[in-house]
Amino acid sequence: MLLTALPDERDRLAQLAADLGARHHVRTEFVPMDLSVQGGPEALVDAADRLAFEPSVLVNSAGFGLGGSFAEQSLERQQAMIRVNVLALVALTGAYLPRMIERGDGVIVNLASTAALQPLPYFAVYAASKSFVLAFGEALWAEARPAGVRVVTVCSGPVETPFHERAGDSGQAMGVKRQIRRRYLPADAVVAAAFDAVEADRPRAVLRLPGGRVFYVAASAAACFLPRRRELLAIERFSRWLFPAA
Repeated sequence: MLLTALPDERDRLAQLAADLGARHHVRTEFVPMDLSVQGGPEALVDAADRLAFEPSVLVNSAGFGLGGSFAEQSLERQQAMIRVNVLALVALTGAYLPRMIERGDGVIVNLASTAALQPLPYFAVYAASKSFVLAFGEALWAEARPAGVRVVTVCSGPVETPFHERAGDSGQAMGVKRQIRRRYLPADAVVAAAFDAVEADRPRAVLRLPGGRVFYVAASAAACFLPRRRELLAIERFSRWLFPAA
């Protein structure tokens, strides 16, 4: 198992690698790497090759988000998000998918988001990047399937990870908003859903927040019956209410 994370997470990654290796009795290595810089993904592949790691399962989970009005956010940070969420994912998939097809075996799991399912004001670039991941992953599911390689794209709601704090979510919420955030998905549920989809040969796995069915049904109905203009304005108001710092 080969793990990668930002260089400033070296200690956390080293501990995680040690824990996984001890718990599951597998060889585990870690490589601190910034995938947002030019050449980062290629350097990761080179490092894996030097360590003689040839993955049978590639999990593209690296990514980050930024909340707020696009016009008021750092353009460099927005572009860095595209490099990590889109370009690095394409580069790593492009490095390993041909090898898997040649072997006739392999699994690629791409982490998208339920944000991929519609435009999301105040998370415009993040949602757009995840829409790319979803469309890309589902196309590859169809392309790679005849060769025995399975590709699954996971679209999950918010997950209990440090992602949200880094995206600008302070976690300070009350009332209904607090209840929504307390229902964030546990990471192990997302992992289980991903590999259930692999076993079932499904191109995507969608995990929504527990208890959110009424909202999602209402949103789907609105998309069918409301003019696009009204639908987008409704999404904007909901995003502004849920994320007041945006």
